[in-house]
This record gives sequence, C-alpha cells and structure tokens, in this order.
Amino acid sequence: MAEELNAVIISIEYRLVPKVYFPAQIHDVVRATKYFLQPEVLHKYSVDPDRIGISGDSAGGNLAAALGQQFTQDANLKNKLKVQALIYPVLQALDFNTPSYQQNVNTPILPRYVMVKYWVDYFQGNYDFVQAMIVNNHTSLDVEEAVALRARLNWTSLLPASITKDYKPVMQTTGNARIVQEIPQLLDARAAPLIAEQEVLRHLPKTYILTCEHDVLRDDGIMYAKRLESAGVQVTLDHFEDGFHGCMIFTSWPTNFSVGIRTRDSYIKWLDQNL
Repeated sequence: MAEELNAVIISIEYRLVPKVYFPAQIHDVVRATKYFLQPEVLHKYSVDPDRIGISGDSAGGNLAAALGQQFTQDANLKNKLKVQALIYPVLQALDFNTPSYQQNVNTPILPRYVMVKYWVDYFQGNYDFVQAMIVNNHTSLDVEEAVALRARLNWTSLLPASITKDYKPVMQTTGNARIVQEIPQLLDARAAPLIAEQEVLRHLPKTYILTCEHDVLRDDGIMYAKRLESAGVQVTLDHFEDGFHGCMIFTSWPTNFSVGIRTRDSYIKWLDQNL
C-alpha cells in the first residue's frame, strides 16, 4: 500500500482482550487518529490533510467503521476523512442467522461458534450465553431493547434474492432477556456499526466494502453497503465469489492464493482511484 499509493500508512496498535475490553479499543483508535490528524503531525509525515482515509479488515474493519461514525458526531472532526475501506468487516452481533451465517456455519477460518465466542470475549461476557446467542435468543421478540434495532438489519429487505435464496430468518418469540441485561454492549452501535442511526450514516465518507462468499460476515458487509447507499453515501461493494474470511493475507509463497492476490489488488486499486 505504501509503495503503490505513495501513501503514509499508520497502523494503530490498539490494546487487545484480555488486557482490555470494549470500548477501550474504540478509545484507542479514536485517540490515536485524533493525534495523527493534528496539523503539526501531518506536516511532520508530509501527509496531505485532504487525502486521509481509514481502513481495517475483520475486527479492524469493525473498529474502522466505528471510528468513522465517531468522527461524524464530532463537529471538530467531521469531514476530516476522505474515504473508508472495510475488508470483510464484523458489523453486528444481533443476528447470527443471516444467510451467510447459515450458509457458512462451519466454514474455516471463521465458523459461527468461534465468531460468537469472540463477541462474548470482546464484552467480557459469560460463555454460558453462547449457545443461546447462536439461535438469536438474545434478540428475541420479547427483548424490547432489541426490537427497534432488529429493523436496521432486516436482511429480508436489505439483501438481494441472489443472497437470501431459501434461507429463513430465525426470530425467537421468547428468548433470554438476561443476555442483553448482562451484556448491553451487544446493542451499542460503537460495537455494531450496522445498527447506527441513519443520521449518523449519512455523514460518512465515500466507502469501499469488500465481502467474501465463504464468510459468515458476508452479509454484515452487504447490509452495511445497502444502508449507506440509502443514506446517500457513495459506496463500492466489491464481492468475491471465491473469497473466504481472511483471504487477503494469503499473498506470498507458499500460501499465495489467487483470491488473496486479487482481493489485495482490487482494494489497492480502489484506494489509488479514490484517495
């Protein structure tokens, strides 16, 4: 990226679980980015203040999306970002039965059970809740806090028929209200950028979202692209039919997969054209 874009790349070493838990990681990336955006720091690294973008993959995609939304709500930071580029991002923890979660339930590198455990880890929650969360008991119809938010990720309307196929929504009538009472972070838009309000979304910069067919997170990215488009944001959704979660890291021998090289090149090409 640095060489092909002639860009300064800053990688934020945000603190990880179990040293810290949500929302410490958000605070880390916001604080580091605010620091870097100071005029004297930009000047030190010869960075054009009108050509700044944020990006991340997987959990980093979650943090980049959250960072972008945080900046839209700060009058001093609004419009500071030219682009955001999200690579197979994690964007919600309300529905673990989207078509991609159902289709890729046991797909390496990220089976559904592991993804749900990662969410519980992020919030320092109780592993006893994992099985209930897998069947959406945490956002059942009797969990009032979740009802309004579920509408923001209604995949039956946000996803095209080519994605939904014959999959059916999993909506429990009665669930376990204790889960969101003990882990209210599940319903926090800083953790789940997909459920942010429309007003927040409409101030986001031009966006690139890369999704992979063989990935539980595929539909998180596609739904976010749709919500951003509806909010008037210019979005490029770059979907790879032969892609899998994490594929972009497989670009050098002996694991130089074709799809790894193609996703990387497509991502860098978009940045070159839009940053």
